[in-house]
Amino acid sequence: MHFQTTSRRLALAAALLASLWLAGCSTAPTGAVPGQLSSAKPEPGDNSRGKPRASSAATARDYRKDAARHVYEINKARIYGGKLPPLLYAVGTLQVNLDADGKVLSMHWMRAPTHAPEVIAEIERTVLVAAPYPAATRLGKVTWTDTWLWDEGGHFQLDTLSEGQL
Repeated sequence: MHFQTTSRRLALAAALLASLWLAGCSTAPTGAVPGQLSSAKPEPGDNSRGKPRASSAATARDYRKDAARHVYEINKARIYGGKLPPLLYAVGTLQVNLDADGKVLSMHWMRAPTHAPEVIAEIERTVLVAAPYPAATRLGKVTWTDTWLWDEGGHFQLDTLSEGQL
């Protein structure tokens, strides 16, 4: 009888330790969305921005333009005007999973500019600040994938709307 009680306690302790260990393996910082590499979060700001116009895109590829235009509209002063220089400071490709209302559910870096962690954080912050995105009325949930082209001065273009490079 004493042996059963000890075995049961050991099993419960092992399960508790395994749960704590798995919880510590999470890659998302506290308050972040799944897949986020930085601890960036949207800063409290102007809440007067209304909901964006809904997207009637029929495919995720078509939706890219609506999402990119939305980011450009919010970040007018940060968009690099004209053709980008031949050497960019950072290039990163990010998938952003959005719900039917345009809320960010998760992020997945297909190519993270790990040499520039400050750019990773700024891209993630920019993505979070821009939410909600246009609701994909014909698609429901959608994955928006785009490549961020970043210069040394902190200006960017999205590949979807890029004007090319010199």
